[in-house]
Amino acid sequence: QVHLVESGGGSVQSGGSLRLSCAYSGYPYSMGWFRQAPGKEREGVAVIYRGGITNYADSVKGRFTISQDNAKNTLYLQMNSLKPEDTAMYYCAAETVLKTWILSPLASTKFDIWGQGTQVTVSS
Repeated sequence: QVHLVESGGGSVQSGGSLRLSCAYSGYPYSMGWFRQAPGKEREGVAVIYRGGITNYADSVKGRFTISQDNAKNTLYLQMNSLKPEDTAMYYCAAETVLKTWILSPLASTKFDIWGQGTQVTVSS
């Protein structure tokens, strides 16, 4: 059973940076970061597959970087050039049951284990 524990959220001014971390156990097929702002649906931010292939939402390309340290069993999301619209609760997620029929890499339905979330607030 995979367990996920996020950390690293906080408050930052526009243009600043934060790094989120997600400690995990097990060996998921893929892992991702999602976010949900008040009154909005949860959206995929970035995903990383075994082997290191990554995929990003258009809104964060060039600003966010997802990475994974398998030796430390930790997933990261480096967030640079943060904007107020990045304000949201950020969730780490793991795909522990392979779902090849779901073609969208950032579909939340691919992921079956979720962390408790960490808040990111960006002020202008």
